This record gives sequence, C-alpha cells and structure tokens, in this order.
Amino acid sequence: MIAAGAASMGRAATPAPGAQSSRLPRAVSRLRLVLRSSEAAARSGSKRWIGCFRPSPSPATAAAGAAVVKEAKGKRPEVEVEPARGGGEDVWSADAETEVAQGGAFPEHLVIMVNGLVGSADDWKFAAEQFVRRMPDKVIVHRSQCNSATQTFDGVDLMGERLANEVLSVVEQRRGVKKISFVAHSLGGLVARYAIGRLYEPNSRRKSSGGESRDDVVHLNGHIAGLEPMNFITFASPHLGSSGNKQLPFLCGLPFLERRASEAAHLIVGRTGKHLFLTDNDDGRRPLLLRMVDDSDDLQFRSALRSFKRRVAYANANFDHMVGWRTSSIRRQHELPKHRLLVRDEKYPHIVYVEKEVTDNNETKAHADHYDPEEEMIRGLTQVPWERVDVSFQKSTQRLVAHNTIQVKSYWLNSDGADVINHMMDNFIV
Repeated sequence: MIAAGAASMGRAATPAPGAQSSRLPRAVSRLRLVLRSSEAAARSGSKRWIGCFRPSPSPATAAAGAAVVKEAKGKRPEVEVEPARGGGEDVWSADAETEVAQGGAFPEHLVIMVNGLVGSADDWKFAAEQFVRRMPDKVIVHRSQCNSATQTFDGVDLMGERLANEVLSVVEQRRGVKKISFVAHSLGGLVARYAIGRLYEPNSRRKSSGGESRDDVVHLNGHIAGLEPMNFITFASPHLGSSGNKQLPFLCGLPFLERRASEAAHLIVGRTGKHLFLTDNDDGRRPLLLRMVDDSDDLQFRSALRSFKRRVAYANANFDHMVGWRTSSIRRQHELPKHRLLVRDEKYPHIVYVEKEVTDNNETKAHADHYDPEEEMIRGLTQVPWERVDVSFQKSTQRLVAHNTIQVKSYWLNSDGADVINHMMDNFIV
C-alpha cells in the first residue's frame, strides 16, 4: 500500500509536458510583476518601511526643531571635528578656523561635555554640533572620551581624575581659551563635580581696609584649570546617589528590591555601584558622595561649584527609569513641584517647570535623632545656589527612554529632547 501510494503521489507530482510548457510563461509573468513591485517599493515605499523603526515626531519635536529646520534650509555652518591630544574630540566651527587663519581670535569659551554610565563621546554629538552652529565664534566644544563603556565602572573618583587630566591636556592644547563650562549627563554629573574639585584654583588677593593698619584677605571666585568658570550644567544626574527610596525608579520603590540593588550594585557596575549606593568606605573614610558636598584639604568641591556663575540641574519629572526626580533636581520630596504647577511653553514644550537660583533655606531638621545621608547631601549642595529645570516627556512617543531623550543621545531615537538642548543654549552664559 505504501508503495502504491508513493507511486500515485509520484504520478500526481509529475506534470504533463503540455501543462509544463503552458505554466512557464505564466511563471515568467509573475516574476516580472514581482520585480516591478520591488522597484516601486524601493522608490516610494522604502522610506515608509524605515519609518516604522523611527519614532514618529510629536508636535513638541516639530516646535523644538524649528530652528534646526530653518538652519537646514539655509546655509549651515560647517562643523570641524578633531581628535584631542589627550583624548576625546574637539568640535568647533569651520568659520572660526577660517577667521583664525586670517589673524582673528580663536573662540575663547571651552565647553566640556561628559557622558554617563556606559556612554561615550558620541552621546553628545547632536548637542555639540548645535552649540557650535549657534555660537560659531564663541565656543569650542570638547566631548570627553576618557570615561567610556566599562571604564565608567571604575568609580567616580578615578573617573574624575581622568577627566581632570583630560581637561588640562585640552587647555594646554587650546591656549586661546579663557572661559570654561561643563555640561554632563547622568553619572557624568558626579564625575564632573569631582573633576572640578581637583581642577579648582583658589584666587585671593589682599585689600587694604580703610582706617586700619592690617590687610583683609578678600576671597574671589577661583579658577578651574586656570580658566574663568561660567556654567555647570547637569542632565538627569544622580547628585544624591541611588540609595534612597525611588531614586532608582525601575525598582518601583519596593524596599526589598532597593536593598538587594544596594548589596549587588558593585557586582554589576564595580566601584561606581558602591559610590552610587554609599556603600564605599575606602581606608575607613566616609562615602565619597558625602565628602563631595564640602571642601577638604586637597579637593575643594563646594568652592569649585561656587566659582561658576551658574549651576543648573535639568531633571526628568517622570518616565526616567534610571535616575529619580529628587536626586537629579537636588530636592526633598515635599519640595518637588506639584502637578498643578507644571506648565508648558510653546517654545520649549517639554520644559514644565523652571526654578531660579535657590539656596538652602536652613529649615529645622526633622527627626534629629535619625541620621539621613540624603539630607546631608542636599544641605551641602544647596549651600550654593542652583537653578532647577524640570522636564517631562509624558506626551512624547519617546517617553520610555526619557533618560537618554533629555540629552538627545541619538537624534533618531531621542529627537524630542531637542527643545531641552535649545533651552540650555538660550540661557547659556557665554
């Protein structure tokens, strides 16, 4: 039976010679139709197919990117990128280089951009180019590369030392610069704070007091790497660490998960994890983040911050799964703006709240018998005034990656953050 069935199947599968010859033209016709369809798809449908993988721009993006679109229609200033001698990349305008060649002055303002955890210099590509195109004769941007990928697991202190050395190398190479600013994302904000503590140079002079025989020492704002400090700006940086409740939002505020994260962080991200969760005690010293809110003998963290004309903390009010709102905005829970106070600006549709410079209000300590390291860090950091800018991508299709969207890490995936970058540049002190 099996043999008979096989024979019958074989007979059914073997077409008659006439049928085979009649099907051949039909197959050729179908092949031509498929080829025509493929060509049509290449001409008209490929962009739609690629668009499936590109986030659709929201109205906010259209408003935020208006300046970029207008610039694209006109003549866009060319951007020059050159590897820096000490690492990283320097970005400046080709127009500025031409002016220097003709005997003009090189841009005087050096902007240092610092990436976050497992990041690289490419993370600031969009913002760096916008800076140079907006202020071609004023700024030169250095995208730091000394702490990239797994190097960000080495700890805030070691990364800060590397960044400080890289900055000194850039300043040595670009002798025409006179001012310096820092723009940092996520963990890069802590690294930048450590680096400026290392680079800070106090500046004091003696001023004769009228009617008195002795001189009074007047302390002036110091310098950073020998340059005048201007702006210190962070984006979604965990200034208070990640150990507090809901400071690492993807843990959903569950105490047992937060305890496990604190215990296992060093197994995942090395010494950096210990610093973020305040579990480090190198040589019996206090956790590094607690020491970084004040001056010490060899590192002037607070004085370095005070030397800048502006300190700004951009913070995601929601949908940031890596850094909580309190830690990135350096606030207590009750100080966070209420939802009813959040507003929307047509020019900056994702900027929902702006708080001008505020220092510690010296409110009385609650539960004086209970030590709270987060409270100590807030009090230390707010001894110098900070501007807070709260950001929300709640209505954006890119809200689930808000931690990267706030800096426009990749324009394809994070373009809705362009208005936040524009806000930073519009308020930048040159």
